[in-house]
Amino acid sequence: MPSLKHLPATATRDEVLKILTEDAAVIIDGLMTPDLLNRVKMEIMPFVEATPPGRDDFTGRLTTRTGALVARSPACRDLVSDPLINAATEAFLAPYCDRYQLHLTQVIRIKPGQGAQVLHRDRLAWGGYLQRSIEPQLNMIWAVTDFTKENGATRVVPGSHLWEDGRGAHEEEITYAGMKAGSVIIYTGSVIHSGGANVSGADRVGINITYSLGWLRQEENQYLSCPPEIAATLPADLQRLIGYSMGSYALGYFSPPLPPGMGPEIVPPETLFSGQVKGWGDDLYAKVSQRAAIAF
Repeated sequence: MPSLKHLPATATRDEVLKILTEDAAVIIDGLMTPDLLNRVKMEIMPFVEATPPGRDDFTGRLTTRTGALVARSPACRDLVSDPLINAATEAFLAPYCDRYQLHLTQVIRIKPGQGAQVLHRDRLAWGGYLQRSIEPQLNMIWAVTDFTKENGATRVVPGSHLWEDGRGAHEEEITYAGMKAGSVIIYTGSVIHSGGANVSGADRVGINITYSLGWLRQEENQYLSCPPEIAATLPADLQRLIGYSMGSYALGYFSPPLPPGMGPEIVPPETLFSGQVKGWGDDLYAKVSQRAAIAF
């Protein structure tokens, strides 16, 4: 059986990227401080306890999935904004986009008796239409409880991001993301993985936070899960990460639906919160212009 590599919380972006290139998955031990872990539990568990189980075998009939974490939990905002995670994500996705965005936030609780989820690649959220040369996302599962093989730790097939489509995994190629509460597994959208079977007597709880290319539709609709009236209370960097920003030079603008002459036309999303048009971003224009010159 293969194994997943572990890095300490002091790891660098480049160390994370090196292992992702080789295995498509890596565990960072203890990246969440004990204080943050306690805050996360206090804020999310009331929502988790009120969440009904999944509607089918894929989502899990003994698994609960709780979303809207940016709106509901200030502690989860700290996870979303983690410096190491975002540095690694930005570098990993940079070859394929001008900006990346938050793709989903979800507490996944696997209850005792839940069987193993079918092995899959998360990139299939886009229906398999993206060419394999593009990596569309980078995923994290933060351990709120310890993850063990017995309680449903995430199953991963290291290196499967390099396989041809249609190649399945044999049992001896599957490993488990065993880790202590407060740790996080980072894995790509192309690696084969799934939730494990929980044969223990206790819940396994993890927080799935994923980032994707800024020009793709998000799995969790952030504009509904974190609507403008809540997003307005967040720091500007988090607003942009949620998606209240331009995904590229001409991607994501809006026109305020006001009476004639009462407002601007075709402005970036940041205008919604600042009330000012601050431009579209010279960096985005430069990137698009350079590609256009190469293409034409």
